[in-house]
Amino acid sequence: MSTDKKSKEYLDNLRHSTAHLLAAAVMELWPGAKRTIGPAIDNGFYFDFDFGNTKISDEDLPKIEDTMRQILKSWKGFERHELSAEDAKKEYPGNNYKHELIDEFAGKGEVLTFYKSGDYWDLCRGGHVMHPDDELKHFKLLSIAGAYWRGDEKNTMLTRIYGTVFPTKQELDDHMNMLEEAKKRDHKKLGPQLDLFMFHETSPGSPYWLPKGMILLNTLLEFWRVEHAKRGYHETATPIINKKELWETSGHWEHYKNDMFIADMGKNEVYGIKAMNCPNAMIIFGSKNRSYRDLPLRFSDSDVLHRYEMSGTLNGLLRVRSFRQDDSHNFVTEDQIEEEYKNILDIAELFYGIFGLQYKLRLGTRPDGFLGDIDTWNKAESSLRKILNDTVGEGNYLVAEKDGAFYGPKIDIVMRDSLGRDWQMGTIQLDFQQPARFKLKYTDKDGIEKTPVVVHRVIYGSIERFIGILIEHFAGAFPVWLSPVQVKILPITDRNLAYAKSVADTLRENSIRVEIDERSETLGAKIRDTQAEKVPYMLILGDQEEKDQTVTERHRSGKADGPFSIETFIGYIKKEIEEKELD
Repeated sequence: MSTDKKSKEYLDNLRHSTAHLLAAAVMELWPGAKRTIGPAIDNGFYFDFDFGNTKISDEDLPKIEDTMRQILKSWKGFERHELSAEDAKKEYPGNNYKHELIDEFAGKGEVLTFYKSGDYWDLCRGGHVMHPDDELKHFKLLSIAGAYWRGDEKNTMLTRIYGTVFPTKQELDDHMNMLEEAKKRDHKKLGPQLDLFMFHETSPGSPYWLPKGMILLNTLLEFWRVEHAKRGYHETATPIINKKELWETSGHWEHYKNDMFIADMGKNEVYGIKAMNCPNAMIIFGSKNRSYRDLPLRFSDSDVLHRYEMSGTLNGLLRVRSFRQDDSHNFVTEDQIEEEYKNILDIAELFYGIFGLQYKLRLGTRPDGFLGDIDTWNKAESSLRKILNDTVGEGNYLVAEKDGAFYGPKIDIVMRDSLGRDWQMGTIQLDFQQPARFKLKYTDKDGIEKTPVVVHRVIYGSIERFIGILIEHFAGAFPVWLSPVQVKILPITDRNLAYAKSVADTLRENSIRVEIDERSETLGAKIRDTQAEKVPYMLILGDQEEKDQTVTERHRSGKADGPFSIETFIGYIKKEIEEKELD
């Protein structure tokens, strides 16, 4: 057991131990509640309960916290006990959730272990701190939410209590301050306020992109298209629905069917709604004879994808059911793998650096349910380790054991935002399996047919998710090149409106996105509203500006400049847009 208080193992043990403490307090306050599970999660923990007809709310959290602190005084350690399935069930009379877990674990031949601290014990595989009375002091309960048992909306809705815990009070205080700042930046609030996107109950988890949001999305995609075209990528678009036979060939029907939307048309016709682009890219490659001279061959695709995420996991743009990816499938020879990865990592440096985003790389290794043979996997993992060692240096990347795709290992891009939060975004996956399953071939220089290797890669990742994170990273105040409205013109009086329209026409002729505030409001009110809309620049036009044919500029930060000619303003804002400057 790790005692390093910064290690992931220690933090997981700390969080899981506090979940036990939470459950102990709940059972003391509501003895009739049924416990289910309480895992550690990123930056905290949760525990799910069935309270029956009893309703609890966030107002109950302080009472639960007080009880947790009283109980903690008697928690000197965690004792391990082994029970038979029969005895284990006796500990949970009438609790069908625990009985289900006991049957499942026992059916797999697992030893049923219980851990006890103070007067509380629970079914648990382990992973706790050594001295809970001293180590669990710095916790905070955060919120209450609904959650389906095992994430399946066909099951009972449970009550989930979220909390967080840290080794020190300072770390807890820092985290709570970050959460307060995150609330101000919440993309689920800012997105609709800024007219970027909305959701509707008729299609849970599928965003409606509003006009300003489409500008944002298309600007990102246009940047992606231009930069990838420079690097020899060829954009494609493929069917949104394919017969299940395609997904069977790729292996997704076996490994991913439960996460797909399925359309059963009867008469033995079953289709899968496209959840990923890879099988379609294989079809395009196999549609004609290929030579080694064609490789690397890079097919990019930004089609809308659909995945059946459980309703309890949906989270604004961060977890959706319909989304786009800046996807590509790069067909290479084995001796081109290393160079192709380096080229892709160069693209990642450009695409993250332009937003001022820091990131780390993470290796995902062979999962339990993998396709292919061990030797091929070992070779693929060895290639990726060498690439990472050469690129960032040994020890300077993360490793996630068993986190690879079912067809190959991968390198993930783990991005850190302005609040210090980590997000898994892009991924670069190495695949020896699908090209073989689709019987893809190219003719090598010696005239022999060989199977290509495929590099599956996204840089933004889910573009919806990327935008959600950008909204929070910039608090809605995007760089000028990305802002849906780059300039808002504020005429001081109605008599200045004609001049304002003339200035707006000139800006549009120069491809600058502009709006006019034509309301009969005070200038102060117009400025406040425009700042709330996060528009980078305001042009204030009054009688003097109209007379001199000039503009007075005010930045959203409050800094003002001018008056100067419209040509001068156009010159520097176009430079800012073209160079994609950060504010």
